[in-house]
Amino acid sequence: MGEPFRPPSSGEAPIERWFVQADRNRDGLLTSDEMQADAERFFARLDDNQDGQIDPDERRAYEQEIAPEIQVNSDWRQARGEPKPKRDDYDGYNKSGLQGAARYGILNIPQPVASADADFNRAVSLAEFRQAAAYRFTLLDSSGRGKIALPELVERLPIRPKGKRPKPKKNELDTRVGAPLPEGS
Repeated sequence: MGEPFRPPSSGEAPIERWFVQADRNRDGLLTSDEMQADAERFFARLDDNQDGQIDPDERRAYEQEIAPEIQVNSDWRQARGEPKPKRDDYDGYNKSGLQGAARYGILNIPQPVASADADFNRAVSLAEFRQAAAYRFTLLDSSGRGKIALPELVERLPIRPKGKRPKPKKNELDTRVGAPLPEGS
């Protein structure tokens, strides 16, 4: 749902820390209800004024203070007149690279909080956030079992390549977008 989990000095993987927290009954499986409950917990953290919605100011605080690394093109900012930095990677904006939070998350969602705004009124209600969590759970539950184990999620993490990525061939199909929705959506 966009909550950053950074690796601690103990070396534990951030996804493991999130999974243990979200798996309320500690059975080693995540359900849609557990994912929605975890989304509610994070929503409460983002809803600073406790008015039941994440407004544009609260979303800006999320993007600038809680998870600044998800800002698209954030590493491109430079002072006026400063030479453009040499880029040896492609984690920033690149039409063939992942953007924003998608660089760190399981799903290719560059801005997971803003994208939960289903009615496009620039505010995210708790109902919208829960709905987004339920839908994202459906995307992650590719087997349709109604539960997900940690290894299934670890498998889906983006691989951070070393060096430069080869340019895509002209008119090559981008397989990251346009995937069909799961059955029943």
